[in-house]
Amino acid sequence: MGNDVLADAALGGWMSTLEPLLPPLAAVAQDFTALTGVPVDLPSALFLRAHLAGLGFPDRTSAGGSCHLLETADGWAAVNLARPDDHAAVPALLALLGAAPHATLREAARRVKAAEVAAHAQLLGVAAAELGSARGTHAPVRAERLGERHVRDPATLRVVDLSALWAGPLCARLLGRAGAHVVKVESTTRPDGARRGAPAFYRWLHEDHESLVLDFASGALTEIVAEADVVIEASRPRALRRLGVRAERFLAARPGRVWVGITGYGRDDDRIAFGDDAAAAGGLTGLDAQGAPTFLGDALADPVTGVFAARAAARSLAQGGGELLCVSMAACAASLTDGG
Repeated sequence: MGNDVLADAALGGWMSTLEPLLPPLAAVAQDFTALTGVPVDLPSALFLRAHLAGLGFPDRTSAGGSCHLLETADGWAAVNLARPDDHAAVPALLALLGAAPHATLREAARRVKAAEVAAHAQLLGVAAAELGSARGTHAPVRAERLGERHVRDPATLRVVDLSALWAGPLCARLLGRAGAHVVKVESTTRPDGARRGAPAFYRWLHEDHESLVLDFASGALTEIVAEADVVIEASRPRALRRLGVRAERFLAARPGRVWVGITGYGRDDDRIAFGDDAAAAGGLTGLDAQGAPTFLGDALADPVTGVFAARAAARSLAQGGGELLCVSMAACAASLTDGG
């Protein structure tokens, strides 16, 4: 009990950093509860990972240490060096920015515009964004009707979660708590990167879920998806099409199905994104004493998107489904900034 009290106090400290921007997200969470009867524990959803990993409050470097807010000639850009390949791409990025090989990214960024920093990084496959560039662009969730409606009992639903890391699994967790049977599917060659983080957080996200590890090239994935009522994924559409999995066919094959597609900027935009850079794209940042932007929380666009996606799925299912739900991480983050 004492540990729970300590955890509650620590999560409350993290929550206080986001308090002015919470009302729009709280409204989404309350809508999910109204639809399903399941309360959303926002402090845990947003900050349990940071608490369990022992992360400190961020500044111009993210809590996890991989994403950096860089001052540019006309503003700020976020560049996320989250993977070994991203660090290997830094010399090429410096060259594209016209900087000397021995320059730092911070030095190179000051000479060019923020949009240029982001565009060159994305060209190299590095997640990056101009601060606030996603504000006012489009809705957090866009629904496209591609199948027939049929209202189902939530307790009979089978959710196949093909996503990884945080946003998609949080959506799956919330739907599971609403009664659905959740099947977590991973590739034998590409397991969920969240397994490398705090084990307790991974267990929290996936508790009571069935786990399957498949060779996606074997064709087994299409069979698993065919059994689903809801699919959650965070892949580029063409990646799943190469495996024989298409949202359009899935939705047309049986009434009442729902497909939740989570991307950084929309299904028609190939830019990649992680939680911290997507939050920066949405303007979901704070200010330091000098008025310069700082990160808020820990990869905030991830859990924010998970809550938005769960509410959208619950609402669609309550109305009979048949929809492709396109969920944009950057737009979800921007909705908090625009509304809070």
